[in-house]
Amino acid sequence: MKKRFIIYLLFLAMIGMVLYAFFIEPKRIVTHRYTVGSNDGQPSVKVVQLSDIHIQENYPVSQLEKIVTKVNNEKPDIIFFTGDLFDNYAQYGPTEEVIAALSRLSAPLGKYAVWGNHDYGGAAIHAYPEILAAADFQLLENTGQNISLSHEKSIYVAGLDDSLLGNSSIDDALANRQSPYTILLSHEPDEADNVLDKNIQLILSGHSHGGQVKIPFLTIKNVMAENYFERFYTLANDTTLYVNTGLGTTKIPARFRVPPEIAVFDLYV
Repeated sequence: MKKRFIIYLLFLAMIGMVLYAFFIEPKRIVTHRYTVGSNDGQPSVKVVQLSDIHIQENYPVSQLEKIVTKVNNEKPDIIFFTGDLFDNYAQYGPTEEVIAALSRLSAPLGKYAVWGNHDYGGAAIHAYPEILAAADFQLLENTGQNISLSHEKSIYVAGLDDSLLGNSSIDDALANRQSPYTILLSHEPDEADNVLDKNIQLILSGHSHGGQVKIPFLTIKNVMAENYFERFYTLANDTTLYVNTGLGTTKIPARFRVPPEIAVFDLYV
């Protein structure tokens, strides 16, 4: 009788975890806040990173609206999006609604984005740059932008084309650099190993989803997100890499122990 009761409890627990993974955690949005750099009395720059939204029927524009509200409540100076806006644009691509939502994101120093592999796939290749432009995002495709800060300093923001389906070139991305502090946006985090000799202080990536579903003794990794998987890594030449675990889902509409993430950085330059 006792053994049967334990089996029954385990069965209920498994059902509960499955329901949580498919219906609760994917709709959660957790904000992680970090400090990057040394505070020597200078003002910080508030940076918000979004990644891997994967808009689809299971993650519709109403969820994007919640993301926008949370980001604007942070009052960021700069917003970075590190790719994968739609999961499969051909199957579900509410263009006008997405433009309207992304347009509401506010950042006085600019909104910047790079390509993700899903932004090339699913017939999104032509729609993605048009949507970003209409929403006042600057798409960095092996290009960069020098941004002047309030305390007479500047940062250079470089963006790589997608490393899987695009044609990434770090030399092109850094060609216009005029600032001593560089932030690189690269959808795939393992690309970091190829740029460590380029005097880059901070790399922001996504793609991994942090595995999306964390089960003991099992780690699910994506191609080009095998060496670097989630959160912070200190690499050679004083380069810091942050791998955002993303907001949406792909392949299966579930998350377990990896809730959707907005990353907020107080950056001291």
